[in-house]
Amino acid sequence: MAKRVYEDWKGSNKFILGGRLVFGPDARSLIVTLLLIILPVIIFCVFVARHLRHRFTSYNAGYAILVVAIVFTIYVLVLLLFTSARDPGIIPRASHPPEEEFRYDSSASVDIGGRQTPSLQFPRTKEVEVNGLPVRVKYCDTCMLYRPPRCSHCSICNNCVERFDHHCPWVGQCVGLRNYRYFFMFVSSATLLCMYVFAMSALYIKFLMDDQRGTVWKAMKESPASVVLMVYCFISLWFVGGLTGFHLYLIATNQTTYENFRYRADNRINVYDRGCLNNFLEVFCTKVNPSKNKFRAFVQEEVQKPPLPRTPEVEPDDSGGDPRAKVEDDLELGGDLLKISQRRNIEEIDEDIRSRESNGPYFNSEADSVLGSDHQTTNVRSDRHSSWGRRSGSWDISPDILAMSSSTVTETRNLSNQREGQH
Repeated sequence: MAKRVYEDWKGSNKFILGGRLVFGPDARSLIVTLLLIILPVIIFCVFVARHLRHRFTSYNAGYAILVVAIVFTIYVLVLLLFTSARDPGIIPRASHPPEEEFRYDSSASVDIGGRQTPSLQFPRTKEVEVNGLPVRVKYCDTCMLYRPPRCSHCSICNNCVERFDHHCPWVGQCVGLRNYRYFFMFVSSATLLCMYVFAMSALYIKFLMDDQRGTVWKAMKESPASVVLMVYCFISLWFVGGLTGFHLYLIATNQTTYENFRYRADNRINVYDRGCLNNFLEVFCTKVNPSKNKFRAFVQEEVQKPPLPRTPEVEPDDSGGDPRAKVEDDLELGGDLLKISQRRNIEEIDEDIRSRESNGPYFNSEADSVLGSDHQTTNVRSDRHSSWGRRSGSWDISPDILAMSSSTVTETRNLSNQREGQH
């Protein structure tokens, strides 16, 4: 059965609901973030907002405090889901390197198996034009593509992400082109929620002071939950409030967190800055592009492309001599072997045996000496380490020539044995 894209995904993301929701590999940190948001709001609703319902008698305005806290919390949680459970702008991986960029570099040849092979290379960077200015982009070895401008490879998610800002462990996802808007809205909304809970808790302490006509300490003893919420919101404001202010600056100057930390000391010209107003409009008023990944689609079989042209190979010269002389020597040796194999035909052997019939006992030794001379000649020839009949590398005698010689010698032995049996 064919797999879906999310089932065969090469990144480190986690998918739920059949690939409809995509998270980072550290999605469990979302549990901590949810607890840090939901628990304080529950404490606020039970110990503070419930007592403020009857403090505003006109139009039951006290109920609005409780409703606003609940609705605003749900809004923050939805923004958190939009940030962490969607594709941040992942660029699909290529199945092979960009072949149009390949080139052979003979100066960087590699010695493989005794052969000098020019290495196949392509530039690690190239320049593209952005707003009329050149921008250098890098090649990603993992995704096998040239990263678009403002794109970077996240080492945690193991993906190239468009307009990569940073990987946020609190949302368990990369922050990039498709979820940066929701990330900023989540952080800024969490800041407003902290301010709201802090203000309502302080207001309840004020009401307790007026009722008892006592000091702040007596009111704080009367409602310790309000004190805990005020301290918690004060500390949280340093984090989410500071993060909101920092990203307001990044949006106004059209930067990302990655660019700000990486290129801050380089004094580079920001080619993406279009002015404060246009920068805000770019983040909040432009249409979010659809995902380039269809996680629920079935994996398509890749069409096999023709192999790349083989790199030219340079054969090493073992003896350092002239290759033409070696070829001539091999041809001469091949001719000698053919003469040996054809010289001992049946008629010559028959005539040779008849001329030696009178010798009798010495025939066998004579024939053996003839055969031995053939073997000796063959051995002498083979000691010259010929490469005749081979294409490269080895200098042994061709198997075809050896088979021809051995068959001739075998026929000679059989004919000799027949002659002996007749006599």
